[in-house]
Formats: sequence, structure tokens, C-alpha cells
Amino acid sequence: MLHRRINGYDMAYIDLGSGPPLVCIHGSLGDFRVWSSVLGPLSRQHRIIVPSLRHFFPEHWDGKGADYTIAQHVSDVIGFIEALDAGPVHLMGHSRGGHIAFRVAQQRPDLLRRIVLAEPGGDLDASLAPTAAAPPMRTRMLALAEKIAAGDVEGAMAEFIDGIDGEGAWSVLPALDRQILRDNATTLLGQVNEQRPPFTRADAAGIRVPTLLVGGQRTPGAQPMILRALAAHIAGAQVEIIPATAHFMFMQDPQRYCAAVLGFLAG
Repeated sequence: MLHRRINGYDMAYIDLGSGPPLVCIHGSLGDFRVWSSVLGPLSRQHRIIVPSLRHFFPEHWDGKGADYTIAQHVSDVIGFIEALDAGPVHLMGHSRGGHIAFRVAQQRPDLLRRIVLAEPGGDLDASLAPTAAAPPMRTRMLALAEKIAAGDVEGAMAEFIDGIDGEGAWSVLPALDRQILRDNATTLLGQVNEQRPPFTRADAAGIRVPTLLVGGQRTPGAQPMILRALAAHIAGAQVEIIPATAHFMFMQDPQRYCAAVLGFLAG
């Protein structure tokens, strides 16, 4: 494990392989470990650089403080890419990490070659979703944070995972993956006030970096609608749907996921 001092914070990361650099950004409750199943295939053709965002494992954060925001994490990823001094990189993000990658592409397209957004998380504004299809993100986070603050970490994790991957998903998640989520449980306390802006049609139309959106065929809820809305308005966006998978499609079928990503990055 390596560290870089970025915006006054020591970001932990792993760095392996060689070739064009690909930076991978984890989602809510994750850290650099969530990408384990795809590191082998991807590192055969790319230098894979995988950071843990501010306040995620290996830090054990108490959930207190005002520096857990989308804007801070976007700034940290921008600073991290600049510090690599590797030229423009490919950037891949999953869920909340996909939202962060999207915002990096908005702000600093000069740092990027291509971006991969694996079911980027967030809300759609009225320009993309005239009628609300799900409770706002913050409403869901508040309910989960209350459980964690009350000491019911298992209940909060089960509700979170079942809510995005389907009923019973937490119970069948491998033990290692469940532990990664537990290790980062307190980050949901900060996520309540993360100030995540909704996606807008103008946001999507403003992306000028070649973009691949990846979805899971069985993902329930609002995620497929978000993917379709962004794909419809990002110029030239490509879409890959991984069969028989849900929101954690890169864990559930790493071979198909990597084939889709590597094909896009080689284009």
C-alpha cells in the first residue's frame, strides 16, 4: 500500500501493472479492495492505480467533520491524478465513485483520456426526470445513518445492499465483501451531508471525454434510469449491460466486465 499527500490528506492507494494508466474510484462503503476481482485482467494491459477516498479504509473514521463532500472528493481525485504526473489517464468509477468521475470529467477533461461510469449514483433533476422515480439520495442516507448511529451496523448494511442489488443481496454477499462494507460503515454518517448535486441534462451534454456507461442487467430501482438518462445526452456515449448481474456487476462477472472495459479503452 502506498500513500500520497493530497489536499492535506494522506490518500492510500495501490499501483500495479504497466501500460496506459487507469485510475479506479470506489463507491459508497467501499475502498481500494472492492476492485480486487478485476485487478488481474485489467493489469495485463494497463497500469492500475486504485485509491481509497478521504475517510475510507485504511482510515477508521468516526464520521465527524465537514470534509466529507462530493466537492472534496472530486478535488482529491483531481489532485491525485495531477500528482501521478503520468499525463492524461483513463478514469473508472462505480456508483458514488462514478458520480465523482463524472464531475472530474466536467471540471478537468484535460486530465482524462476516457471515462468508465459503472452505474453512476445520484439523483436526476427535472431536466432528466420530470417525475421523481425514487426518494432523494439524502433521504435514504438519513435512514441508514440513524441505524449506524444507534449501533445497528448490520441492519444498515443489509438495507443499503438490498436496496441497490435486490432483496436478500446482503445475505449472499461473500464474507470479504461484507467486511469491506462494515469497515467503512461510518462514512454513511458523513454522506448525509455530502452535498451531491443532481445530474442535469446540461451536465451530461457538457461531457466531452469519450464515455462508457456500464450497467447490470438485473439492477433494480433508479440506477438503470440514471444510466439511460446520462447515456442519452453524453455525446457519443457507449453502453454495456452485463448479463445476469446487478449493481456490483464487476464483482459478479469480472470477466465480462473487464472485456467490456478493455475493449472500450482500446478503441
